[in-house]
Amino acid sequence: MEPLAIDGSLLEGGGSILRLSSGFSVLKQIPIRVKNIRANRPKPGLRLQHLRGLQILEKLTGGYLSKSTVGTTEIEFSPGDEFKENLVINVETAGNVALLLQPVQIACMRLGSGKSINLEIKGGGTYGKWAPGTSFLTNVLFKVYEQVGYKTNLKIHRHGFYPKGGAHLHFTISGSTQPIKPIEIVELGNVSQINGRVICSEALRKPKVAERIIETIKSQIHQKLGLSCNIIYDYVKTYSTGVGICLWAESDTKAIISSGTILGERGVSSEKVGKHAANAIISYIKNKIPVDNYLADQLIPVMSIANGESRIRVSELTSHLKTNLELLQKFNLKEYKILKESNGIIVNLKQKQI
Repeated sequence: MEPLAIDGSLLEGGGSILRLSSGFSVLKQIPIRVKNIRANRPKPGLRLQHLRGLQILEKLTGGYLSKSTVGTTEIEFSPGDEFKENLVINVETAGNVALLLQPVQIACMRLGSGKSINLEIKGGGTYGKWAPGTSFLTNVLFKVYEQVGYKTNLKIHRHGFYPKGGAHLHFTISGSTQPIKPIEIVELGNVSQINGRVICSEALRKPKVAERIIETIKSQIHQKLGLSCNIIYDYVKTYSTGVGICLWAESDTKAIISSGTILGERGVSSEKVGKHAANAIISYIKNKIPVDNYLADQLIPVMSIANGESRIRVSELTSHLKTNLELLQKFNLKEYKILKESNGIIVNLKQKQI
């Protein structure tokens, strides 16, 4: 079969094109040729985390990856059709684990009923800039997966922050016993409590960074929403010092809205970080948006294979989201429609009309 040509400079021109394309390649059993990889980034071409992601799919499925190194701007990938049950992955940098797992999650939607794969990841980062953290995965994305029949489990043995990384995790994903249910998240409904988790390196225990962040979050949430908070924190041993935060709330419509992943930064006070995290989720709740920008990106692949029509309401059509939707057309998965409303945008995915 002739490889499907994918232009890596499409729209936002970043790594998500490669992640989704390689995942869809396995899902649909279509070989791909991706050129102009990350063409719109300051350092074009593969970074190590993108290379590792491709190599994981190659090993996991018995596929073929053309000769590739860091900086490669064009690759060919042919998926295999058999999944290994166990795989160990070594990540030498602080490359984000969630982004590394995204193509795996998409590919494994092909898993048959009763089948599972187990990945052990040694290295990488559980929190990083412009990427979902592991608290977001376990408390937001994977909770939605459960609602539609997709089972995952992520066990974290050690967290990792930039620049040394050094995380250690086990990830298990199982094939659904039933067709994946369509996703319908268009109404936020009522939220009664904000939940959250703050992960801090052990070195930040003495100045009580986590406690100060949480105190600020609670104050902001109470003042602006009148809601209570249940936020837990952990001080953990890491090779590099860091702070990772995620806030989320489950509504009576089963929507799970979140702040996304918020990071602490050197020179930025704990109070300012806490205020930033609180305001991120407050904005969605005040505007009655049930799907945050970060979750929307992650849900498109699931919506593309769900059994029936899916709809979500988002606050805006981000470049990432638009790119993901355009990639669906390349793989002839589903057609999409965008409907602008007074409070947000409805993204609709349904079977293509023949």
